[in-house]
Amino acid sequence: MTTLETYETRCEQLFLAGGNAAVRRAAQEGLDALGPRADLYCWLALGHAAEDEDDHDDLAEEAFRAGLALDRDHLGLLAGYAELCLRADGFEHPGRAGRAVTLSRRLKELAPDSAEADRLAAAERWARRGYWEDLRMAAVEGRLAAGRTQEQARALADDLADGAAAVRAAEAADPTDRAAAVRAATAEALAGPRNAPVRFLGRHRGAIWVLSGCLALVTNQLLRQAGIAGAFSPWGYLWLLPVLLVDRRFAAVRREAEARYVTRLETTLAGRD
Repeated sequence: MTTLETYETRCEQLFLAGGNAAVRRAAQEGLDALGPRADLYCWLALGHAAEDEDDHDDLAEEAFRAGLALDRDHLGLLAGYAELCLRADGFEHPGRAGRAVTLSRRLKELAPDSAEADRLAAAERWARRGYWEDLRMAAVEGRLAAGRTQEQARALADDLADGAAAVRAAEAADPTDRAAAVRAATAEALAGPRNAPVRFLGRHRGAIWVLSGCLALVTNQLLRQAGIAGAFSPWGYLWLLPVLLVDRRFAAVRREAEARYVTRLETTLAGRD
């Protein structure tokens, strides 16, 4: 019989891998096999809350409450539920939003120096963020995504030089290797002559982004001087479109690879039980 610890370990690894649906499946499997357990309700709730969608938030709240009914002092449940309530819209879900204060106070009374309390403090700071903090976070995320695209494109160039078979072999050797899954999916999706422009733009994304920006400014200036456009001209920004499309293409491949990676990880972990 699979133990509670085994189910918890499986949920944790799947959660860290970003497999929210897989976390929910593992937690529900554990609940079905072992009966009600506060720890498994916690993982089930976190698997729903991570989706950040209204329907999943409702299911997450149900799971948090079910777990706290079994153990009202469970730190993980208190922290996770408080985070969910902090994120709630006060107009649409006033009751949920109002429960954040009670849950936070309870957690800080029980374990003020715990990792859960630290995590909740970070969530409270996030909830108090302002407009400029949102802009800064969006800018940072944009830079990180751009870096991932360029790194992915350069790795693709190396992998195609070595041969697609070698990339597939590396993925098959360790199905739980996230980087190998991304590289294999990228080589599979973006190989061939017709994807050569995509690979080129991805490898030289930084320089091409600067060039596209300069061309956009010059084009808009020329259109205004020629009287073709008014004070604001959107046409020059079409130079940025190829880079944006390349970013979306590489991001789509990463998402596909991540999904494949999580599926293989879930299968591997289930096979170890």
